[in-house]
Amino acid sequence: MNSRRDPSSTELLIIGAGPAGLAAAQAAAPSGARVTLLDDNIAPGGQIWRDGPAATLPAQALRLREAVARCANVQVLCGTRVISAIGPKALLLEDAERGWTQHFDTLILCTGARELLLPFPGWTLPGVSGAGGLQALIKAGLPVRGERIVIAGSGPLLLAAAASARKAGAQVLRVAEQASLGSVAAFAAQLGRWPSKALQALTLADPGYRTGTRLVAALGRQQVESVQLRYAGRTSTLACERVASGFGLVPNTQLGHLLGCALGTANGNQALKVDEFQATSVAGIYAAGECTGFGGAERALAQGRIAGLAAVNETRAAQKIWPERARWEAFAGQLNRHFALDPALRQMPQADTLVCRCEDVSHASLSQCSGWTDAKLQSRCGMGACQGRVCGAAAQFLYGWTPPVPRPPLSPARLSTLLGDLADVPKDKQ
Repeated sequence: MNSRRDPSSTELLIIGAGPAGLAAAQAAAPSGARVTLLDDNIAPGGQIWRDGPAATLPAQALRLREAVARCANVQVLCGTRVISAIGPKALLLEDAERGWTQHFDTLILCTGARELLLPFPGWTLPGVSGAGGLQALIKAGLPVRGERIVIAGSGPLLLAAAASARKAGAQVLRVAEQASLGSVAAFAAQLGRWPSKALQALTLADPGYRTGTRLVAALGRQQVESVQLRYAGRTSTLACERVASGFGLVPNTQLGHLLGCALGTANGNQALKVDEFQATSVAGIYAAGECTGFGGAERALAQGRIAGLAAVNETRAAQKIWPERARWEAFAGQLNRHFALDPALRQMPQADTLVCRCEDVSHASLSQCSGWTDAKLQSRCGMGACQGRVCGAAAQFLYGWTPPVPRPPLSPARLSTLLGDLADVPKDKQ
């Protein structure tokens, strides 16, 4: 990547170097504007194009990374986290070496999404992870050869995780999809409108795929030994060493929300609300990719290009990409419609099932609370290490609670970072 320059000021700051962020940087670069692209991962690509010792990146990802790397006016900062907002045009950042205040004129949020993890009995056992989490671990070099794995939840990510596990030598016993056969078949019947997705579906086909099947429990003494699944009113048990579950994605809206950007609803979750140019409700701040709603890499790429062009006032060029974005928005609509979560999944946790793993708060305790404020007062739910990122989305689905307003710091930070930039915070905000 490009050599580092003084990162204290930039014209265009892009948060997140996944498909949307990379596309935004490439689109904005020809304007000559000074662009800074940052990500908390060690290499660009985001979650969908995550790099690692055992990762094989698609050609499109490599081409885009290389194209951005060739742009002399684009600085890429990996391993860099956003800690907080400091005023309307500055963020507090931190990497492995230091913390600093990053000033900017225009901001594009490409903060992506995180996996929706729903609690069920045994989900805290060693050997249980998210479906996307399993895929990330395998790419990072986790040895799974010979392991028996069950993958359960909802959405195409299950098949992608299964493919990664099989490639790494695991034995995938079952891919349990909660959506009904009718819903999945109706989705598959639409894929002809997006030939690349139809081809991808064929390559990911798995002999262990079952629809209308949901998790009951993971069982084991010290770690996972088996999993119970329910299909057609019957419960079956499969012996296994690992269980991966995921129920779709939740947009990462924390930073945008902290900056005052309005939220909308996408697939039952809060997402950053944007207009036709990907502009948020706050002047000078744009958003692209899965922080605006889940829809896949192609949608993120189109949105990123539009945001990058609009951010440097190339609005005519941005408008030319609108039809492509509309095409992938339609795909996202089909995906979210046919893989909508069954309300019966709210019955997965038992009374003693932990919902907040950081603070050991059970389903029984939370089901008596009226909302987030009450839950925090009664149980410290959401006040642990993850700061409500896991239990917050789960509580929204289980109880209908509105996720809490984010509070800085957004990520754990060194004391020196917080103290070193305190002088930059307006006195009335200290």
